[in-house]
Amino acid sequence: MTPAGGGGQPVVLSAEETAMVREALATCSRMLTRAHQHGGPAAGQLVADLTRQQAGGRSPGGVLYDINLAIDYLDFAPPARSWR
Repeated sequence: MTPAGGGGQPVVLSAEETAMVREALATCSRMLTRAHQHGGPAAGQLVADLTRQQAGGRSPGGVLYDINLAIDYLDFAPPARSWR
């Protein structure tokens, strides 16, 4: 994975760091899904408004797709290579 700011140097996470990031992403996914599905029309509209304010103006489904794709990248990432 490379940092969002560019630079081109890969970022290597420990197993503990990867697990923490994965759990945060999974929690975000569950919260967005629950708010959208069980929070009523006002909560669904709030979630839609919040996600559209993000860069790119994504729909809630688009944001959930990105979150789940990030989780997949963490789950199926190749092992880190030595850069010596």
